[in-house]
Amino acid sequence: MFSENTKKSGCIEVICGSMFSGKTEELIRRLKRAQFAKQKIATFKPTIDKRYSDLDVVSHDSHSISCTPIKTPARMLQIEPDVEVVGIDEAQFFDMSLIDVVQELANKGVRVIVAGLDTDYLGKPFGPIPGLMAIAEDVQKVHAICVKCGNLANHSHRLSESKKLVVLGEKDVYEPLCRECFNKALSEEQ
Repeated sequence: MFSENTKKSGCIEVICGSMFSGKTEELIRRLKRAQFAKQKIATFKPTIDKRYSDLDVVSHDSHSISCTPIKTPARMLQIEPDVEVVGIDEAQFFDMSLIDVVQELANKGVRVIVAGLDTDYLGKPFGPIPGLMAIAEDVQKVHAICVKCGNLANHSHRLSESKKLVVLGEKDVYEPLCRECFNKALSEEQ
């Protein structure tokens, strides 16, 4: 039992990996466990992510939890003072200011759980995720299964020819590939 003099210890947890690896599913699982423990949570996602729902974080297997869509990470600093856990989905779509916001929340005693792609469709580090991994107390890299060979996949191969960094899509636009199959696919596209 905590006394009133016990200080909450904040922390940063990062769940990262390729598309179809279970990042959002793991985020939702952790947030629902916190709710079960009667901890107050706040969940956020970028407004750009409208694939399944405007007001929910939804995994590919249809698990969901309500959230607040936001344009900028600074909005997260407006949480109510009794929030103990903050969840952030699709964090790669936020700008680099997310790193400072997450650090500030954790320094205030909040448990911050971040989920996002660690690499883009070219296999390059994506947005603020690598910086968040560097300051996190816990990093879990989850893997999909390569659709070509069945090995562990850690790349999100884009099936469309778009060169834009951000292209929202599902199985119609992306497929998970292992390193070997990803490199082969990239070389065939050049």
